[in-house]
Amino acid sequence: MNVVIAVAGTRISNEELDKILSQAEEKERKDPKKRWITRMMRSAKQYHKMCPYYDKRTGKCFLKLGEKCERDGKFDGCPVFIEWLSQKYDELKSKGRPLPMDFLDLTLSV
Repeated sequence: MNVVIAVAGTRISNEELDKILSQAEEKERKDPKKRWITRMMRSAKQYHKMCPYYDKRTGKCFLKLGEKCERDGKFDGCPVFIEWLSQKYDELKSKGRPLPMDFLDLTLSV
């Protein structure tokens, strides 16, 4: 079965669509920074139920220098936490240091 999708005057066949999607997935797999950030998020979830940089008593985020946390300590998908991990990745790469394989290793190396 050959399906053709018409988008804004252009036609895309199944084969072309599959090719585009596979290229996007391949690019995503090759991005080492994104893979490392995902690994650190999974590792942090193993050790912490709430964000390790969230102050439960005051409801503030240590990464945002004392501003109120909009996510109430949930760090899964938190843009502030992801940005912090991204900065740590860039910092470690620029210094030529090896990347930690576990979130606890990351917190010890900081």
